[in-house]
Amino acid sequence: MTERAQRALRLGTRRSKLAMAQSGHVAEAVRQLTGRPVELVEITTYGDTSRENLAQIGGTGVFVTALRDALLAGEVDFAVHSLKDLPTAQPDDLALAAIPRREDPRDVLVARDGLRFADLPAGSRVGTGSPRRMAQLNAYARAHGREIECVAIRGNVDTRIGYVRSGELDAVVLAAAGLNRIGRSEEVTDFLSVDTVLPAPGQGALAIECTAADAALAATLAELDDPHTRAAVTAERSLLAALEAGCSAPVGALADLLADGPVHEMRLRGVVGTTDGSALVQLSTTGSVPTSHGDAVALGRELASEMLAKGAAGLMGERAL
Repeated sequence: MTERAQRALRLGTRRSKLAMAQSGHVAEAVRQLTGRPVELVEITTYGDTSRENLAQIGGTGVFVTALRDALLAGEVDFAVHSLKDLPTAQPDDLALAAIPRREDPRDVLVARDGLRFADLPAGSRVGTGSPRRMAQLNAYARAHGREIECVAIRGNVDTRIGYVRSGELDAVVLAAAGLNRIGRSEEVTDFLSVDTVLPAPGQGALAIECTAADAALAATLAELDDPHTRAAVTAERSLLAALEAGCSAPVGALADLLADGPVHEMRLRGVVGTTDGSALVQLSTTGSVPTSHGDAVALGRELASEMLAKGAAGLMGERAL
């Protein structure tokens, strides 16, 4: 057995409980695939240490840069990211080796007294750090004659749910996938329909990245790739890129397979809105299931151009017109 075959693979991960859980799942899959030990290397990112609003600290890439630096410096062999945190442009020296099968992409509510979103009393304070969630929650409330107050929050799952437990907030909105991965899905009081709140592009999916130069490892990791998930999130991220928006912009997108008998079509839905919910552009398109990266990218670009034609650019705030 060669020295390389014996050496433990080093997996770079953020230190949060959620990131460690996600990376632990991937580590186990890679162990089974390769027969090699995998050790987690904890790396602190700027997004973990800053308490500022994500949009203020740049949004795109704040959870990713330190992990990528460690990859390029040879300190880790591969890294696991939440795909929704990845900037849409892929660096040439890094390979997005695998996107495993996606978890539940929906957003969920964790509310006091087991309340569902439709049952929140007037004036309820709902915590989220996401302009995308704020825009859609406020738009839904406006459309249904409801009154809620969205409160900007940061922090890990414990911190966010703690605001509800302490009575400071009536509810918080989180990603279903994250709560599932850390075994806390029983705390969910309502799953928000994607007809109400479209998730972030790539939400619920993981990205496994290594250096482009390590072709052997990239080929091995590629065995964990799920083609349908990759096609869906590629279309979603193409939409985001074509809108020239970062991951902190109020953009939601979801591509799903229209599974009615044999799977032949993919539907892509997108939304952009002002955070107060007063203006929303929401459109969808349906096409053949992409069979190549280019097809998936084209699906996203097509919908983005329609959304821009409907005035999406003016609703994002951070786009230079």
